[in-house]
Amino acid sequence: MTGYGLNLYDNLLEREESTLSRWGLRSRDSRGRKIPEEPGVVRTPFQRDRDRIIHCKAFRRLKHKTQVFLAPAGDHFRTRLTHTLEVTQIARGIGRALGLNEDLIEAIGLGHDLGHTPFGHAGEKILNTWCLKNGIKDGFQHHVQSVRVVEELENDGKGLNLTFETIEGILKHTKGPGDYSVAMDPDDTLHWEGRVVKISDRIAYVNHDLQDAVEAGLINRSDVPPEFIKILGETNRERISSMVIDIVGSTLDAGSLALSEEMESTINALKDFLFERVYYNEAIREHDNTIRRCLEGLLDISLAEKDVYERYLHRWDEDKDVRKRRLVDYVAGMTDRYAIEVARELIVPSPWPLHFHV
Repeated sequence: MTGYGLNLYDNLLEREESTLSRWGLRSRDSRGRKIPEEPGVVRTPFQRDRDRIIHCKAFRRLKHKTQVFLAPAGDHFRTRLTHTLEVTQIARGIGRALGLNEDLIEAIGLGHDLGHTPFGHAGEKILNTWCLKNGIKDGFQHHVQSVRVVEELENDGKGLNLTFETIEGILKHTKGPGDYSVAMDPDDTLHWEGRVVKISDRIAYVNHDLQDAVEAGLINRSDVPPEFIKILGETNRERISSMVIDIVGSTLDAGSLALSEEMESTINALKDFLFERVYYNEAIREHDNTIRRCLEGLLDISLAEKDVYERYLHRWDEDKDVRKRRLVDYVAGMTDRYAIEVARELIVPSPWPLHFHV
């Protein structure tokens, strides 16, 4: 990089120095990438990460992956993509107020769910069970798969070569199944930008899943306990604003990322309410067996039948363990509607042609 380009890049780094707080991670402090690259001309390393994620295929597929409601017919229910955008927007708002690196926040937020399965967390549990049953000892977890997507699967198997900081934030946005608490971990060594995305993920889903559940008729507005409304507000906008303002104010007071005790307990109670009334609702759970038959059928048939494996993966691997891993990657990357389409092709009998004669 020479001349004018070098000046532009230096200006970006100087702007970070003048705008970021002591908690913000500067681009000049990045540990770099697995494969070193020359600095950009008009973008910092984290801006380049963000752009690579936005332009990758896995990001585009999120628009047809379930958030809570399976392949929803309504246009206004959240999908995995809109959830991703809401997480990123909330995290950037918190990050801006705290003087953090918004570009790093945006890259992590946009990439955190790239490895999610079709059919939401039900799909994730089914793939995990199948992996363990079939000798893939680490099972399946979407945050680990998200890293696999950006490191090994995207860009025709070359990966996106993201910075170590973005990859770390994607990997650590959750600890895995059951990690739903909003409690701040004082021993968390993850950079602040990653920790803000992690809490924003929780803020986003407790709010939009509540709103979607009301729209779907699973619960009524009057079912929401009044203590939640008193502390958080009645609308989605009011609830998110209350949570964000609490985090920013508590953090500035404490000097470390924090929630007030009242807000932390209220968000966790709202999360428990959602599990009881929405996530474990019979109308939601009744799909689980159908989803299991769909995904297990795809995996089992493709693993056992060479022609099916070759038809969809356009290759054949003699090593059965390699086939298992490739199939898990393939099925995890499917959208809801594509998984349903392939399941119909493989499992549902086709009508007998009308022109057939004995």
